[in-house]
Amino acid sequence: MKSLQEDIKNQDFKKVYLLCGEEDYLKQQYKRKLKQALLPDEDTMNFAYFEGKKTEPGEVISLADTLPFFAERRVLLLENTGFFKGQCQELPEYLAGLPDYLCMIFVEQEIDKRSRMYKAVKKYGRVVEFGTQDTNTLMRWVLGMMKKEGKQITQRDMELFLQKTGTDMGNIERELEKLLCYTMGRNVITAADIEAVCTTQITNHIFDMLRAVTDKNQKKVLDLYYDLLALKEPPMRILFLLARQFHLILQVKELAKEGYDQSQIAKKAGLQPFVVRNYLAYARKYREEELRNAVEECVNTETKVKTGYMTDSMSVELLLVKFSSK
Repeated sequence: MKSLQEDIKNQDFKKVYLLCGEEDYLKQQYKRKLKQALLPDEDTMNFAYFEGKKTEPGEVISLADTLPFFAERRVLLLENTGFFKGQCQELPEYLAGLPDYLCMIFVEQEIDKRSRMYKAVKKYGRVVEFGTQDTNTLMRWVLGMMKKEGKQITQRDMELFLQKTGTDMGNIERELEKLLCYTMGRNVITAADIEAVCTTQITNHIFDMLRAVTDKNQKKVLDLYYDLLALKEPPMRILFLLARQFHLILQVKELAKEGYDQSQIAKKAGLQPFVVRNYLAYARKYREEELRNAVEECVNTETKVKTGYMTDSMSVELLLVKFSSK
């Protein structure tokens, strides 16, 4: 990302770019920045946009070979073409000899780093991968937006906000906008404000369910489960996320046992530090054997559903009853 920022700042561009990775918000931001830096918005004659897997490589090459009209550059923006997952014979070879006036920008959700297209862009241009941002980066970003609006928030309440929103920057921005509107006329954002207006992501519902399971609060466990079903969440997805939570707690417990501290565990497990803090609390309530058995029970339940032994919603409900029984 820093290399891309330097390219834009110095007006020294590669002939081809690939913007990829999990963080869609950043991809879209830098797609716009790069396009604006390369070509004025009003220059529609020298800009072309292709989208989707029906994009024809031959059509792209034909337009790329067309000289720009009274301008230095021609810019082609191609989005989610599938060229970096499937077979694309013509373009990898074409990228080796792109004309000086051309800049091609690929923005892709799915890529295969073994593909000829990926290797060609890496060799002849620049690959920019936008990954999930860490907690400190997200907090600085959110605090910057809050500061512009004259808002303040405590560290603990900021952690609660990110627990609610998850790490997707697009979702964070939408939830923050709701929060800013709700607290209009006040300087301090509180936990009560966050609870009042911020939508909890499904993973956080699962975490609440896990907390209720650990506390053996069976009524709350089932209430949360029925709420998720009412929100049209598939039972098998709920089961997968629950199994993942048990697996992560086991992983955190094992790392703590090996002597790693909270920040080291976060880095090794790929988790946010404040999430690790919560997992450590749960890890102390379970033996390793119990966590392994819980994961195995989830796998067995999935097998029963796939073999038609039980329906998906009933099988997950029975498993939750078992987990939360005193």
